[in-house]
Amino acid sequence: MTASVSEAVPGVDEFAAEWNVWHGRQEARLADPHGFLAITSLNWLTDEPQRFPDAPGEWSTGPDGVVVDLAEGEELVIDGTPVRGRHSFGVIPERGGVNAVWGDAVIEVARRGGNDIVRPRHPGNPLRTAFHGTPAYAPDPRWALTARYVPFAEPRPTAVGSVVDGLEHVYNAPGQLEFTLDGRDLTLTAFPGHGPGTLMVLFTDATSGVTTYAANRSLQLPPPAADGTLVLDFNRAANLPCAYTDLATCPLPPAENRLPVAVEAGEKIPYEHG
Repeated sequence: MTASVSEAVPGVDEFAAEWNVWHGRQEARLADPHGFLAITSLNWLTDEPQRFPDAPGEWSTGPDGVVVDLAEGEELVIDGTPVRGRHSFGVIPERGGVNAVWGDAVIEVARRGGNDIVRPRHPGNPLRTAFHGTPAYAPDPRWALTARYVPFAEPRPTAVGSVVDGLEHVYNAPGQLEFTLDGRDLTLTAFPGHGPGTLMVLFTDATSGVTTYAANRSLQLPPPAADGTLVLDFNRAANLPCAYTDLATCPLPPAENRLPVAVEAGEKIPYEHG
């Protein structure tokens, strides 16, 4: 492999220690009592009230947003306030959501791909209680590459598919990453990350469907430096929730992010999908 390694990468022992901390946090999020492994159903709301076996109330949606009608004796707690009877969640923004507490469970009310959904999360879900970690390649500094961020003149609305047939996600891509791997000049379209200035990349590569999850992996990246450089650390290529459960709505990478090389770094196919 001939890709350049960033000078920002620490020594091998320190590098492995930092990766172990990162991976431990990944595992902790998955094992959370109300994380994605606790989801027991994925329900698509319509204007027709529906009741689900793993959540209280009758649920519907319309121009004014999601509404739940709770029967006598049923209660949700939203932002610490008990709710009974009829409750309107209002219009939920795309990729937004509200968590309503029901006993030891959390009822997620969210919007994905222009659709309102309800996803109950129960700590006792066997998928969560049986979780025993995610296999991954051993961390290797060779896979921490120096990339250059090239912003677009204007953010580009980019539609991508989903692991759910017929569902579409749209991101405003702010730019792309240029880097060299195995002597090949490659690019990845970047999407906005979770924090100000941060970036997120969805990709597949030649390991996808072989040793890594077939549909996608993701990288969360810090804001680029003033000169546009950043470390593209494939050791932190992470599985999305759809790698563990069919009750997720994860986006697929844009076509240009299907790398023609084998990225033998990061998280592998989960035991749950193996």
